[in-house]
Amino acid sequence: MIDKINGNQVRDILDAVIAQPTDPPKTRTDDPVDASLQADYAALIDSAMGLAEDDAAAVSRALELIEAGQLETPQNILAAAQNILEYGI
Repeated sequence: MIDKINGNQVRDILDAVIAQPTDPPKTRTDDPVDASLQADYAALIDSAMGLAEDDAAAVSRALELIEAGQLETPQNILAAAQNILEYGI
């Protein structure tokens, strides 16, 4: 995935951030609207914790299949090669 990152895009983003003025934004103090960001971090953390368990189970199952010799079929080899070409290593 990292090899798919375009270095020019990253450089353009960094240049844009660096080029921004350092003066603090001018805000109105008499504006009663609350524009703060509200986020439920607990739900995000719970979701991330679930992914780790799913990944561990998938890795464990893959190891079992490799040890049993069930993954080395022509179809699986072709699918793996196509995924490497499409997504990289």
